[in-house]
Amino acid sequence: MKFIKNKKTVSFLASGRGSNFSAVARKIVSKEINAKLGILVCDKSDAKALSIAKEEFEMNSYFVDPKSYFTKTEYEEKIVKLLKEAKTDLVVTAGYMRILSPYFVNEFKNRIINIHPALLPSFPGLNAQSQAFDYGVKFTGCTSHFIDEGTDTGPIIMQSAVRIYDSDLLSDVSARILAEEHRVLPESVKLFCEDKLRIVGRTVITK
Repeated sequence: MKFIKNKKTVSFLASGRGSNFSAVARKIVSKEINAKLGILVCDKSDAKALSIAKEEFEMNSYFVDPKSYFTKTEYEEKIVKLLKEAKTDLVVTAGYMRILSPYFVNEFKNRIINIHPALLPSFPGLNAQSQAFDYGVKFTGCTSHFIDEGTDTGPIIMQSAVRIYDSDLLSDVSARILAEEHRVLPESVKLFCEDKLRIVGRTVITK
């Protein structure tokens, strides 16, 4: 009889429209990713991701208001508590616009995956698409990576390149990058849930 491993529980942090959250959650619901949906936590009450979680996936979702806490640590402690109560194995930051503290990172060390809209280590931080576009590069793209204590500095899991044409507007480039994000992030989560990712130094090895 074949031994079947317990499914990992995947939870999400988001701040906005939730398209990357939705891309991963759909793959879990369709069983293309062998995992269970955990919870969604948002830092904005009007984040579209909240309504998607409720209406499309019937997930438990939470708005945790950073302004309700005196310190960032108190705010993150609340989120960590929610994630642990949901028995979260993997945290996916899908358009979450806050830098996670070393405390948070250590609570889920090597178990937080982010998608960044550029080919890291180039153009880290905010507005990566416009950074690359304004710089005049011929190729940009997206990067999935584990989150560490730095800003977009964690070990890289996958990357996908996107060509920038002379006739492109920034919106054209952003749309092509987003399409690749919706492919790369679910695939990275799938590999994690199948225990196929191993970190050696700064390198992520796919088994």
